[in-house]
Amino acid sequence: MSVKKGLSIFLLLSAAVSSALLYFTVDKSSLKFLAGANKLGVVLSLLLVVLMWLLDAVKLSMLAKAAGERLSYGLSIELVWLNYFGAAITPMQSGGGPFQMYLLYKNNISFGKSVAITLVRTILTLLILGLSIPLSLLIQQDLPDLDWMMRGFIVYVILFVMAAWLCFVLSLLRPRIIKRWVGIIIITLKRFGILKQGRVRRIIRSTNREIDSYNQILRAFLTTGRRHFLCGVAAAFLQMIAYLSIMPCMIWAIGLPVEFFHCVIMQSLFLFLLYFIPTPGGSGAAEGGAALVFSVFAPRSVAGVLGIGWRLLTEYTGILLGGIVIVKLVGWGLVNQIMTEDGERKVKNPSGDDPV
Repeated sequence: MSVKKGLSIFLLLSAAVSSALLYFTVDKSSLKFLAGANKLGVVLSLLLVVLMWLLDAVKLSMLAKAAGERLSYGLSIELVWLNYFGAAITPMQSGGGPFQMYLLYKNNISFGKSVAITLVRTILTLLILGLSIPLSLLIQQDLPDLDWMMRGFIVYVILFVMAAWLCFVLSLLRPRIIKRWVGIIIITLKRFGILKQGRVRRIIRSTNREIDSYNQILRAFLTTGRRHFLCGVAAAFLQMIAYLSIMPCMIWAIGLPVEFFHCVIMQSLFLFLLYFIPTPGGSGAAEGGAALVFSVFAPRSVAGVLGIGWRLLTEYTGILLGGIVIVKLVGWGLVNQIMTEDGERKVKNPSGDDPV
């Protein structure tokens, strides 16, 4: 999918679903709720968004230091916004990594380290997001609003997190097992005709090199760079707390009571689900899903407005700033290349020489 097509679909779906939500949910009581909103709650929501960005930047900076590199906080925050933009224009929010890797490489950080930094950053986010569900369940066991399907999804998320942790540990302690699994997947793709015979060996060799590079850097995270890595983990926890606090803060701002940990569980499930939505940036489903989560804690007449407002604060602002960074640092001419296989090779080896 091209950048232009992805951005167009994102904007069209977001605008269409947001318009439908406003049309079918807003009435006189909506205006009453909004007019009586607590200004302190609104300001606090805005501050939480800024804090979330800053902590994400600190996390990137600490991971870079753990890998033996240095990132300025200015560059780190630009990488954060780039991730928002890349996620918005690609299915299942998968496009932030290539943009970040390109900019890291452009700032003299090797491709292997760039992959490790961006991959570990994503893994930390997913693991902490998944862990927030069982932790909240331990604190608040009474969940009357969750039906059997939702509880089943909670079990699925917990199993997913356990599997992710297992893969993480294996990639550190037994990289040969990961190589074997990847090799089986590649050979299976060849048997189904998805990959050509001449490319299989080259892909396997290239993948094995990247697994070795990732394993070496991951070991550096936990040995020579352990202190900075742990600081990055702490920043990731604090960032997720700030992120998951925005929705309860918005509900409190309009004068409604909210059970914080119940809201955390609902958000975590919703955010996990967005990773499997095939539309660019989860557009459409994100706006409708946010309104649905808000409807658990607020009247229908205001849930749609809150869902759109939440998306505006947590995503749209970051996407807009990411677009500005794209124009400033990358340029539209390279954007499509970065998102394609050829672009990824140019990110890895823009000069034509063997990467270091």
